[in-house]
Amino acid sequence: MVNAGSRRGAAAVDRVAELLAQAGYDAVRTYPVLRGADLPRRIEEALATGPDLLVAGGGDGTVSCAAGRVAGTGVTLGVLPLGTANDFARTLGVPAGLDEAVAALVAGRVVDVDLGRVDGRAYLNVASIGLSVGVTERLTPRLKRRLGPLAYPLATLLAYRHHRPFRARLEFPDGDRDPLELDDLLQVAVGNGRHYGGGNAVSPTASIDDHLLDVYAIVRGRFTDHVSIARILKDGSFIEHERVHHLTTRAVRVVTDPPLPVNLDGEIAATTPATFTVERNAVHVVVPLGSEAARLDGPRAHEPTERYGA
Repeated sequence: MVNAGSRRGAAAVDRVAELLAQAGYDAVRTYPVLRGADLPRRIEEALATGPDLLVAGGGDGTVSCAAGRVAGTGVTLGVLPLGTANDFARTLGVPAGLDEAVAALVAGRVVDVDLGRVDGRAYLNVASIGLSVGVTERLTPRLKRRLGPLAYPLATLLAYRHHRPFRARLEFPDGDRDPLELDDLLQVAVGNGRHYGGGNAVSPTASIDDHLLDVYAIVRGRFTDHVSIARILKDGSFIEHERVHHLTTRAVRVVTDPPLPVNLDGEIAATTPATFTVERNAVHVVVPLGSEAARLDGPRAHEPTERYGA
């Protein structure tokens, strides 16, 4: 299943089939997808053939869509990073090069990872409200084709200039903590995986299989505050900043004033109020042999934690 509408995807369709054939996979069907609207239908067509493995080649939106449909089916998901950010592939440790990614797929092992849900809609990395929605709206296919990964900082700067702060109430359906009222916000994000936004870390301890959601909210401040946060996004240590609230939980309902759209792995697909949940070990996925993506699987999973800034 290859997003052939992207520059890398269009060039990769035949190469992927060739590499898999060379590795001894004779019964391979390819499903090029030219438009995002066709992706769910094409995935269902592929699953109707009863495959053991569904390989999704594309960006995080393509992979999340595939993950949501194979979750709970017994079909294993393979990932080829053919998009711009490729954050889920980064979380799994999948190599960026196509040939290397296919080799890792062929020689890899299968692990179970968690799946995030927003009112039933699936996501793998992060679902967010606020600034990130503005970034997604400005991150056009044309901009991504022209600038590649550099499109993200440009789109972020443009979105920041037009951002309007908002209020949010965080409610916890499982009763594991009291409701939290937050005002003058730049962004609220709920992470299932480890990476988002082209390599930023949700938190230093975030994992795709810890059975928890990492929730963080950034309070609007001076431009210099946001610059200092941006400088430490890569390793996730920004959650220690005084302008950031951070906690972990298994379910959270977010109510905003006014109601706002929700960005799921780069796709605007929901609106607040919205309930965010995590499905434990929902997706079987192939990871490279040296991957640490499943290091917290099973009974070692963390309990919810909480940390608030000033």
